[in-house]
Amino acid sequence: MNVPRHIAIIMDGNGRWAKNQGMPRIMGHYRGAEVAEEITRTCIDLGVEYLTLFAFSTENWNRPREEVELLFDLMRNYLKEKKEELIRLGVRLKFIGRRDRVGKDLRRMMEELERETAENYRITVVLAIDYGGRDDILRAVNKLIRLEFDHVDEETFSYFLDLGDIPDPDLLIRTAGEKRISNFLLWNLAYTELYFTDVCWPDFSSEELYRAIEDYSGRKRKFGRVLDE
Repeated sequence: MNVPRHIAIIMDGNGRWAKNQGMPRIMGHYRGAEVAEEITRTCIDLGVEYLTLFAFSTENWNRPREEVELLFDLMRNYLKEKKEELIRLGVRLKFIGRRDRVGKDLRRMMEELERETAENYRITVVLAIDYGGRDDILRAVNKLIRLEFDHVDEETFSYFLDLGDIPDPDLLIRTAGEKRISNFLLWNLAYTELYFTDVCWPDFSSEELYRAIEDYSGRKRKFGRVLDE
């Protein structure tokens, strides 16, 4: 297989999965967190260098307040419980998205995890929390305005986006049958290969990841060029 250097995933279908199982929606998110850990381990085994997971969007604030609070409780507890395991696995953590609207305790935990895993090198896991692609672009523009840039090229602009110097995703996977990118990494996905599956995220497995990579391996990435047939 031609293993992508950077895989991004929109982890969709947690609530739908839980409903189909006759369980509260939050149970789908708990199962989804377990799947994220399994997929991270598989990516390490495959040699994937970067894995970006869409955990909470700027639009997710529109969900019922109780569900939002439970989601952030899940994030806090999961990051706290898995901290040592992530370090042992050699995971470098990076968080993207706005940080002014999440709780101070979670923000402090995110900063500590970024600092404590900074030297890890087996894989970089990027968690997008309170992230939106349009918001990302607007924040980058405002940074450039404050710094009084009078000319910006693509490379400079990309650096001011949340992913910074992390290469653009090679492959985007979206689960649960939806076929859109939902305001995720709008700039960075310009030439990314897209893969959609009907499988809900809590049922996504290493085997499903292999299928996505096999599909990706059969594609020719032209980047606007003409390739010899």
